[in-house]
Amino acid sequence: MKKIDIADLDCVYLSYDEPKKEEFWIKIQNLVPWAVRVDGVEGSDAAHKAAAAASTTDRFILIDGDNIPYLEFFDLTLDIKEEYKDCVFRWKAVNDINGLMYGNGGISCWTKEFIYNMRTHENSDGLDENAVEFCYDPKYIAMNNVYSTTYPNGSERHAFRAGFREGVKMCLKKGTRPGLTEFNDMVHKRNFDSLNIWHNIGRDALYGEWAIWGARLGTYKTMLEPEWDYTLVQKFSAIDKIFDDFDPYEVMPEINTKLQTRLNLPIMDFDEEQSRFFKRYYSQTYYAADIMTPEIEMIRRTEGW
Repeated sequence: MKKIDIADLDCVYLSYDEPKKEEFWIKIQNLVPWAVRVDGVEGSDAAHKAAAAASTTDRFILIDGDNIPYLEFFDLTLDIKEEYKDCVFRWKAVNDINGLMYGNGGISCWTKEFIYNMRTHENSDGLDENAVEFCYDPKYIAMNNVYSTTYPNGSERHAFRAGFREGVKMCLKKGTRPGLTEFNDMVHKRNFDSLNIWHNIGRDALYGEWAIWGARLGTYKTMLEPEWDYTLVQKFSAIDKIFDDFDPYEVMPEINTKLQTRLNLPIMDFDEEQSRFFKRYYSQTYYAADIMTPEIEMIRRTEGW
């Protein structure tokens, strides 16, 4: 067991084109005065390698450009078991759009060795599971606790992109697109539930409707346009091109109908008040635990398996 105070680790703020990245950088500096910044690097793999290069410690904390961490996190200590010594840890974040709590946009803790050896996204080694995600690596550990809030809704484009990416990725199983007949069984139940929330909840949030439209369109293109290359979701420029050509009032009625009839997905147009009600009372079975508790361990405890 190796104990590391989080305050002894370098902290890298990784921003790209987030509309509020300068405002958030000021907040990050107030929270974490020793933080350094990497900005504007194209490609997720390249950006993470730039973040590793900016750190002077072999293990470091990474904060995304639309994330605000909770101050309490930096007072905690990591008790890293021997078998986890070279693993990446990602803690949950609360999503400002729809209230979901999972790893998307959350604080993470990386090792330089892991990042320099990985081949993902635009630098993929050709495997489906590496083309659009980091999380399928067995050394990438999803953690239980929530230590930040993510705000992927700084503009219409930003919210659309966030929804579109999740609308694609949550349809996949280890980076592979399922067929229509296996969609409901192949997609993990937790991802399926979160996908439906992305599709329907958030009109009470700033630009939340754009995130909903983006999520629905991402699912539609992934599952109902088989000629579309879903690995393009890794490229912000490809999503931005879709956004620039997108007229929701022209295309969404047909997309909504096809998501319902061909994928049997619930498409509900909740208004602002209904969205707020859902987010307040939706149970996500979250129990705070020790900082080093993996998500899967808490699932086993609560579900009894």
